Amino acid sequence: MYISQELRKKNIAEYLLYMWQIEDTIRAFGCSLSRIRNEYISRFDYDDDQKDEMTDWFGYLIRMMNEEGCRENGHLQINKVVMMQLEELHTRLLGSSKFPFYSAEYYKVLPFIVELRNHGADKSQSEVETCFNSLYGVMMLRLQKKPITPDTTHALKEITTLVGMLNDYYLKDKETPLEFE
Repeated sequence: MYISQELRKKNIAEYLLYMWQIEDTIRAFGCSLSRIRNEYISRFDYDDDQKDEMTDWFGYLIRMMNEEGCRENGHLQINKVVMMQLEELHTRLLGSSKFPFYSAEYYKVLPFIVELRNHGADKSQSEVETCFNSLYGVMMLRLQKKPITPDTTHALKEITTLVGMLNDYYLKDKETPLEFE
């Protein structure tokens, strides 16, 4: 909860990846609030009030996952909304001649997106979501200490640059709306 609040303000891309990880953490504990409190939250150096707040937050997320039917897989609506906002901004950036560096980076990443989709990525996903899924997938591989090929590392570098640019534009747009043509 505390991490998500900070990330949401400072880095929407990291926030979204973090929230996906939280969804998977909840699933790993069988959507059981008591297990999350006893086996996960208890490991943090929080006082009792903070642990209670964390427990309430996880309880809220579990309720939403149950209500929204994403207990087994998928993402919470709050996370889908963030993705939709990023997708909309991505489309607006590409449609404007005022952001040539973003467009140039997009065209560097596009072959990787096509390759990911040809190798099993959900073709119904947006290009932005495909990028995020690749970042999340590599993050999971690293957590599992699995090898990452040089080609994947190269693709990841370009995708990270594009997502970083999108993140920066998102934060700028929230602060002072960007002007598009």
